[in-house]
Amino acid sequence: MPINESYNEQAVIEAIAKSLDDFYGALIKKVDALNIKTIMRKKNPYLFRAKAMNGAAQIVDAILTAFVSSSEETIFGNVFFEPIATAASGGQKALAEGVDIMIEKSDTIYAIAVKSGTSVFNASSKKRQEQNFAAARKLAQQAQKRFEPIIGYSYGRKKTSNKGLAKIHTELAGQVFWAELTGDKEFYINLIRYMDKLPEKYIEEFEVSYQKAANRLVKEFTSQFCLEDGSIDWETLVEFNSGE
Repeated sequence: MPINESYNEQAVIEAIAKSLDDFYGALIKKVDALNIKTIMRKKNPYLFRAKAMNGAAQIVDAILTAFVSSSEETIFGNVFFEPIATAASGGQKALAEGVDIMIEKSDTIYAIAVKSGTSVFNASSKKRQEQNFAAARKLAQQAQKRFEPIIGYSYGRKKTSNKGLAKIHTELAGQVFWAELTGDKEFYINLIRYMDKLPEKYIEEFEVSYQKAANRLVKEFTSQFCLEDGSIDWETLVEFNSGE
């Protein structure tokens, strides 16, 4: 039996709208705050030179594209799936560390850690997640109810085996995870449908922010790291990036 046999469609749509608003709001804020010194501290100037990237606009385009790609994946994972999973499951935001959703049934407490893709854990973080579940288990023991810890991966596929091991938690991914939360095997498809035209309303605002950042960074790069004739002052750039 799934955790929840039906879900509030309107609540899910509202959670999607709020999550998209949070996602674009956070992403635009990060892009607006970019400055060339901060970002060039973390970049590899030798790689730019090795690739014969001799234009300020060329380098800025590369670093801005990489920055947005990295930032959007992190921000999306942080703000999108958890509130939607909470709305879809009918659960409550958990108070226990490392647990996102608590769902209390007549005889069972479900503790769910919502993750993005299936590659989020290393050995250390996986052990920490198990410790967090162990702490949450004590709450269920106080309530004298069965405890079911679940790691839910919001997209992708995951095959797990507990052969020969004590079952510490269950791992569910993609369609299987969403079906467990909602009772609907098609929810993972419906989730993309519910987004409908909502993302389009943010594109113009994001593009304005992106182009302003590109212009600003080119201006700053030219001022800081270019010679009078417009060529890149590689020695100054390397010294800024790596000098003592």
